[in-house]
Amino acid sequence: MEITTRATLEPARINGVALSIEGEALSLDELRQRACSELLRQAAIAEGLLDASDAVAADGILSEQASRAIDLLIERQIVVAEPSETACRRHHAAHLASYSSGEKVKVRHILFAVTPGVDVAALRQRAETTLLDVRCHDGSDADPGFAKAAATLSNCPSGAEGGKLGWLSATDCAPEFAREIFGLTDVGVLPRLVHSRFGFHVVEVLAREPGVAQPFEAVQGTVAVALRQNTYVSALRQYLRLLAGQASIQGVDLEAAQTPLLQ
Repeated sequence: MEITTRATLEPARINGVALSIEGEALSLDELRQRACSELLRQAAIAEGLLDASDAVAADGILSEQASRAIDLLIERQIVVAEPSETACRRHHAAHLASYSSGEKVKVRHILFAVTPGVDVAALRQRAETTLLDVRCHDGSDADPGFAKAAATLSNCPSGAEGGKLGWLSATDCAPEFAREIFGLTDVGVLPRLVHSRFGFHVVEVLAREPGVAQPFEAVQGTVAVALRQNTYVSALRQYLRLLAGQASIQGVDLEAAQTPLLQ
């Protein structure tokens, strides 16, 4: 999840429809999100699911009618088949760590919080510089380099404790944060920043307690849901690429969007 800024001098447009007001600064993720929403809104109009008089909000928030029409459009256009038991078993075998229970990770971090009005590009640069600095520390829980950086730079209350978050389970943190630290074997400072809804994190895994792998029969339903979701996301991306190929797009690159509308 890359968070970068785009100072919008001339608003990006989809088929001539502006995605922001002139001079509004949006992150690239926000801009792509609006572009994907507008592609779907216009497709809903073309399919007769939404009145052509539907107003485009300057803040990018869809009308209630547009939201309902887009839901119906996606329901019509994207049909997700039920995964076979063979596919589910194959997925389960390849992702055993994801279907274990009781895994815990001892973590500390340095948070560079993204707040309204912050220069996100400069913030990310500071976070990257800090990441390089702390990767040179000795790897101990009491290392003064990491602890000092957390105390002086982190926007999290844990900074006063050297960034320590203690032992965490996957349910203790935001899903996008959990995806970066659970189900792995590495210990030490992660080689790249972790991006979450709160900002940029420099993260160190101090220790791990592996979970117990669950048998396929115990998690078959969860595996099926995961496969359906993966198929849905792939199909939605393909549909959006189709719509984008038929549209006039200015000022936004949708090819770089990893999870349109599903972040």
